[in-house]
Amino acid sequence: MPIRCRVEHLGLPATDAALLAEWYVLRLGAQRLWDNGSTPPAVFVRLPGGLILEIYAATSRVPDTGVNSTAGFRHLALRVDNLEAARAELLADGIDTAEPVRPAGGGGRVLFFRDPEGNLLHLVDRPTDAPLALI
Repeated sequence: MPIRCRVEHLGLPATDAALLAEWYVLRLGAQRLWDNGSTPPAVFVRLPGGLILEIYAATSRVPDTGVNSTAGFRHLALRVDNLEAARAELLADGIDTAEPVRPAGGGGRVLFFRDPEGNLLHLVDRPTDAPLALI
């Protein structure tokens, strides 16, 4: 029998945990839930939509962090209602969105960008009839 579980949070080690946590709050509207008060900190933030990130100090870094085809968890998809409006907000905040908009697996469109640590994120919008539209 499979274990009964649900996603609680995703760990995100960072070379500058304080800076990265603040970026998610200021740029993506995350809510700071908890901070251990240490230097460097461990911080829990909740993104709009409910996903919680635990941002904490990294002990090493790999050059392939933002390479989407490297094995392991590789990107964070953020659903938006209007891709063009969200892209304009990112550009206004100085966030590079130079990659082209592409078709999304499961229907819709995606736009990739990176956080200050080089972690890969993407915005996704989906038409109401897309297979993943109800998620």
